[in-house]
Parts: sequence; C-alpha cells; structure tokens
Amino acid sequence: MTTILLADDHAVLRAGLKLLLESQPDLRVVGEASSGLEALDLAARLQPDLLLLDLSMPGLGGLEALPALRKAAPAAKILILTMYDDPQYLRAALKNGAAGYVLKKAADAELISAIRAVLRGEMYVHPSLTRALLDDMLPKPQTAPDAWETLSEREREVLRLVALGHTSAEIAERLNLSAKTVETYRARGMEKLGLTNRAALVRFALQKGILGE
Repeated sequence: MTTILLADDHAVLRAGLKLLLESQPDLRVVGEASSGLEALDLAARLQPDLLLLDLSMPGLGGLEALPALRKAAPAAKILILTMYDDPQYLRAALKNGAAGYVLKKAADAELISAIRAVLRGEMYVHPSLTRALLDDMLPKPQTAPDAWETLSEREREVLRLVALGHTSAEIAERLNLSAKTVETYRARGMEKLGLTNRAALVRFALQKGILGE
C-alpha cells in the first residue's frame, strides 16, 4: 500500500483529491496539511511514500518548504500539484527536489499517471511544460553583470521573502525590523534591479534560483 500525504490549503480540494486517490486500491491518504509548516510536521511523523504538495500555501509555501521536506522524509517522493504553469516555477521545484510537476487544471487521470511514474523512480512533468526542460539543455547567451550581487545582504533577504509571498508585516516580524524599514529595503532593492512590481520580482527570483535558499 502506497501512503500519501496531501498538502494544500484548500480543504475542498483536499477532500476531492482524497476521494480520487483512494479510488485506487493501492493508494491511501494518511495525512492532510494546510500549510508548509504542518506538512513538515506530518511528513516527519508519518514518513509517507509520496507527498502531494501545493506551491502556494500560507506562511511557509511549498517551494520554500521543499528542501526541509526532503530532509524530514528522505524516502518520500514529492509531486507538485499547482495552478502555476510558469516554467520558472517548474525549474525551481525540480531544482529543490521535486520528482514531478502536475497542473491542477489537468488533475484526475493525469494525476494518477504522474503518481505511478514518480513511484517508479521516473520524473513526471506536465506536457505543456516539457519544452522548458528542453530549452535548459540549449546553450545560454552571455548575460549582463549580475544586478543581484549589487544588493546588500538585507535587501536580498527582504526581496527573497517578498517573492515567496510574505507581507511586509510578516517579514518585519521574521527579521525583527519595523514594517517601514522593510518597505525601504524593498523599494531600494527593486529600484536597483529595475523591477516595478511583485510579479516581475517573482520572475526574477525564479530565474535566479534564489527562492529555495
């Protein structure tokens, strides 16, 4: 029997996934988590064969939690189930130890196929994103000097947390700063990078591979 831990902050989706998975005679859901921190705790205690992980969850998100989850349950295969079809999220997830990447809009039969594949030791990537992996094999053009390295350590720390989805208040509490100081670091760092909004910052962070640091 293959044991599975579900990590997604939407209870209705988890209920639907559990019904789908347990319609298979050899699959059993042994735990459900609604955040990255809860997933870490349950993964360490339950040691599931497979962890079905959403990337976007409150507090500690799936992408941020991936390295710790691999340590908490080293034998578990981690399969990402997400709404994000951006190739940069795929690259970041695979770089941080995910064994597969499935889009929520294509769940059901594809999800079962993906689970079977990763349990066999294979990698599964949603077909619409496989081109991104092929592109990674092509020679990369030379790039301009790295603007990220011109930021101070604190600016990099704040921008990484912003890209991970944390609010200024959450970052302030985590770094023991005032919210106003966090906003100053954020604005200064964004200006140095030539970025104008959070979406551009997320794309930049994914390209740099800094979200799993």
